[in-house]
Amino acid sequence: MDFSVIDAALVGKLLLLLLIGMGPKIALVPFLEKTHAFDTETKVRIGRQMVLTATVTALILFATGALLMRLLHITGGAVAVAGGIILALIAIKMASGPTEKPNEDVALASDPMKIAVFPLAVPYLLNPVGITVIILASGEVVSIASAVLVTGLILIVGAFDYLVFTNIDKLAKRMKPASLIVSEVVFGILLTAVAIQLIVSGLGNLGIISPTAAH
Repeated sequence: MDFSVIDAALVGKLLLLLLIGMGPKIALVPFLEKTHAFDTETKVRIGRQMVLTATVTALILFATGALLMRLLHITGGAVAVAGGIILALIAIKMASGPTEKPNEDVALASDPMKIAVFPLAVPYLLNPVGITVIILASGEVVSIASAVLVTGLILIVGAFDYLVFTNIDKLAKRMKPASLIVSEVVFGILLTAVAIQLIVSGLGNLGIISPTAAH
């Protein structure tokens, strides 16, 4: 990401990446599976806590990402490779279709706020793509305007997540289970491709493969 010139192309690219990395799609099915036994009020509480946790974590990562990379001597390429590997694990699970029954999480049902934080907030809502993009953006911002842009887009995506997950029962009634499963598999395949691209780009930045092959 080149923040030296802020234009519509940069805003659109960053917004798309954040929608993939912090938007509701990846977290939607896990949320429905893990909250199916709760009443509407509890689901709203879980959704609210999940979105708040993911958004605050994203803002903290953006504020400290560059410093953490310097302190730990981590390059952007290494962050991209690590994010790609973790995303691939999640995406492959999505692409393989549902293999677990919702009632397998009975042990977590006693404290719904725990599942709101993990695994729903991280790594499902704020997933490896979002974490990678935010950390890389933290190291690449060059002005107050670019920092405000990233912060604003994180808050916009967080607000969108809030609308979705605090109205999840209304939305769920309009979702057909079969269509949801098909979209989950398709999105899992696409995310696997995104994960591979992250790994390839990271390897290119590390000089392990040629930069031409990484693009």
